[in-house]
Amino acid sequence: MRHIAFGCFSLLLAATTVQAAWLEASSDHFVIYGDQSEVAARKFAERLERFHAAMAYVYGKPETKPGPSNRVTVFVVPSTAKVRKVTGARNSYLAGFYLPRAGSSVALVPRLRGGAKDELTGEKVLYHQYAHHFMQATLTTRAYPRWLTEGFAEFFGGVQFKADGTVVLGAPAHHRGAELAYAREVPIRTLLSFDGGASDKKPGYSSFYGQSWVLFHYLQMGGERAGEFAKYRQLLATGHSALAAAESAFGDLDELENDMDAYVKRRKITAFVIPEARLTIGAIALRTLRPGEAAMMPIMMESRVGVSRKEALELVPEARKVAALHPGDPTVLAALAEAEFDAGNDDAAIAAADRAVAIDPQQINAHIQKGYALARKVESGALPVGSWNDVRLQFVKANAVENDHPVPLVQFYLTYMKQGERPTKNAIAGLEWAMQLAPFDGSVRWLVAQQMVADERFADALQTLGPLAYSPHSGEKTDAALRLLKDVEARLQQDKEQSPDSIKVE
Repeated sequence: MRHIAFGCFSLLLAATTVQAAWLEASSDHFVIYGDQSEVAARKFAERLERFHAAMAYVYGKPETKPGPSNRVTVFVVPSTAKVRKVTGARNSYLAGFYLPRAGSSVALVPRLRGGAKDELTGEKVLYHQYAHHFMQATLTTRAYPRWLTEGFAEFFGGVQFKADGTVVLGAPAHHRGAELAYAREVPIRTLLSFDGGASDKKPGYSSFYGQSWVLFHYLQMGGERAGEFAKYRQLLATGHSALAAAESAFGDLDELENDMDAYVKRRKITAFVIPEARLTIGAIALRTLRPGEAAMMPIMMESRVGVSRKEALELVPEARKVAALHPGDPTVLAALAEAEFDAGNDDAAIAAADRAVAIDPQQINAHIQKGYALARKVESGALPVGSWNDVRLQFVKANAVENDHPVPLVQFYLTYMKQGERPTKNAIAGLEWAMQLAPFDGSVRWLVAQQMVADERFADALQTLGPLAYSPHSGEKTDAALRLLKDVEARLQQDKEQSPDSIKVE
């Protein structure tokens, strides 16, 4: 995931959004905010839910309903240009944004519109990224080579929705056509290496995503190489390197590359066509946001995607102005608490959170922001060390509001670590449950792995570290996770050599 510097949302959007009739579309797996019509909002929510249901149908996964905060929040903004301005991105190809995060996964897409089939629209970006989310949250947490994870996302991200309710998965990736025709081709052995050439310093835009789509589609739907894809995944699961698994499963890789070239030139390819009767989606609830919520929405969006200290200090006066106009709105007050905390104003954050909870005791974000502020006051010395018990109690209250929200579980665990005490069994169990709720969040996975190592649960730690250490998308914890994984592997090998069963009598 790219680390993007975010500009000030309120300055970019406040002038146009305060007066807008913002709508919330709430469904089983998504909550969508935008100033579109009710018809457009409902259709978008239905498409997202049908997309999820179609992938679940293909893989035979039972329908599940995550907790409210484990849904993906989608903000709809006016245009792709606005997406780039909001995120501060210089990439002219950026059409949408997605950030997977425990209890706060968020997407930013432009207002939906018709687009040419060869155009990479913000909606296509969202489907691509949600396919990643689905793979990690529903199918597997195992780390796969980059071509496979991106090929999977491209295969499903090109979803088509027919007027009769049919969903088509694996349709031709027309938006990758120019890339496949004109971009620098990735050599087959580089493509099949674990990072897919990501570490290659050679300049120029490559056809990596297009080639990954071709290979995934060919192995999944082509028919000629039956059983090879399953063998490849099995070899990866049993410790073979990416390239060794490919050579063993696919045979001559030059021949595979030729077959891929021939496959992409076919006039017809097979796709999954899933009729509406096979897809079950839950109810979609629409509501118009209250005036205070609509006025606070630009600030809430910026807070969700993350702010620097400088940006937070610029944002908080705007939040205070909105809260002064709408002092009885608990959502507004919870957003003010978050803005105050981001700006370093712990007492003001606690006061705003208390006002929000007094109006609506179920205001989960207010409970969490108060917990954050209390914890920082103890860490800074503004509150005595014994106040860690009060911090823990605050996160217990948050957990009571929403039992499956991962953030209170993680923060409850962290209170012990920050206090310098060993976490209780209950705290450790809560942390591990948070990872199950949000397996895509690398920071939570890293905490779990470190605790497993501390508890000498080395086999569990090895399994937990794998997806992080070998992630195709390197992050701040990737290198540290790989080093720890190697240490754990060495420890397991040492224990094996020292076990009584391994002693040889000569």
